[in-house]
Amino acid sequence: MPNKYFTFNYKDCVTFIDEQKQTESQNKLANAYDLLVTKQGKGNDFLGWMDWPVDMDIFLPQRIKEEADRLASISEVVVVIGIGGSYLGARAVIEMLSPYFPESKLPHENHPQILFAGHNLSEDYLFDLLKVLDQKEYSLIVISKSGTTTEPAIAFRILKNHCEKKYGKEDSVSRIVAITDENRGALREMAGKEGFATFTIPDDIGGRYSVLTPVGLLPIAIAGFDIERMIFGAKIMREELLSTKTFGENMAMQYALFRYLLYNKGKTVELMVAYEPKLFYFIEWFKQLFGESEGKEGMGIFPAGAIFTTDLHSLGQYIQEGERMLFETVLSLKQNQHFVEIPTNDKNLDKLNYLSHRSIQNINHMAEQGTRMAHVTGKAPNLQIDILRIDEETTGALIYFFEFSCALGGYLLGVNPFDQPGVETYKNNMFKLLGKE
Repeated sequence: MPNKYFTFNYKDCVTFIDEQKQTESQNKLANAYDLLVTKQGKGNDFLGWMDWPVDMDIFLPQRIKEEADRLASISEVVVVIGIGGSYLGARAVIEMLSPYFPESKLPHENHPQILFAGHNLSEDYLFDLLKVLDQKEYSLIVISKSGTTTEPAIAFRILKNHCEKKYGKEDSVSRIVAITDENRGALREMAGKEGFATFTIPDDIGGRYSVLTPVGLLPIAIAGFDIERMIFGAKIMREELLSTKTFGENMAMQYALFRYLLYNKGKTVELMVAYEPKLFYFIEWFKQLFGESEGKEGMGIFPAGAIFTTDLHSLGQYIQEGERMLFETVLSLKQNQHFVEIPTNDKNLDKLNYLSHRSIQNINHMAEQGTRMAHVTGKAPNLQIDILRIDEETTGALIYFFEFSCALGGYLLGVNPFDQPGVETYKNNMFKLLGKE
């Protein structure tokens, strides 16, 4: 069903799917949908994200904006400390909505630069970040339900220590905000003892589903974007997806079903593709969302990503003629914000005059269309999400759409889409090697 944000197109996929299989699987899809919306499925204690756009405290967005303004007034840089869902969603939205080069911002658009820490264990990364913070006025946002996740906990200890040395123990408190569990955990205890401002991560919303909570909204607001429009976009998408379970009218059901059918045909890798580089971190968020939600019990589609046309010059050959185990989901942007025309050149030494007076976006769309035709011919099925434009409302709608689709996909596979038991294995091995008691 068309909406004002984006549409879903599966025409370049249907020829790969047996029509009878598609019809037979729709009953299974309807059951998965019922499990989700009636909250009877696995992991149903983590379904708070479903109603969050309409159930959140009506004063929360204003409180977030006030705190964002306060931090912006004292900071040139705000460092967001978190890993996985505690940083990927915010980074995805900020990258999508920001100019490519900070220098191109207009004076009235100037907001603190958002940097990230705690998402890796690179010593050089932290060293270089500290050098930046030596020269800048800054604040810290630390995001963790427990406060003990290794990567962000290490980064926070180091950056908190730097902040206290630079501003003094008392003044540094006003520059630290903790987003954490409401009642328990090391970070909640520390915030209470030391007096940091805090926001709560709802108990019934997991990290990878938390973009529309303070986890994502505070950094996004500090970067200067309209979080209420994001929430509104999510509300519209929620209303659309909950209003019907008719397959032909529900985009999330269509996306979930075709992914499932392709998976059962041996297409075990989904390559999420965008032709606009500022969608890079949105694809990274998608990879975590689907990878942690579906990849368990020996099942699940492996989520991968690429930016075209750049990656056509590295991955294009494999996609066209390599092992036939992948399909593509293309994020197709229909409207750019700006126009750059290709000029005519009298000498035409580069033989490009045939492109004169065309926009770069027009050429990008032709590249997209030609690539899709080639890949489908090469037996790489394509799903397509046609995005009208990138703005706050569209971003909120996309986030909710993928969260809903991901939950449906997990229930189609018969797994719990809201836990991630496998990540504990590497942690336990690491703790042993480090000598943790």
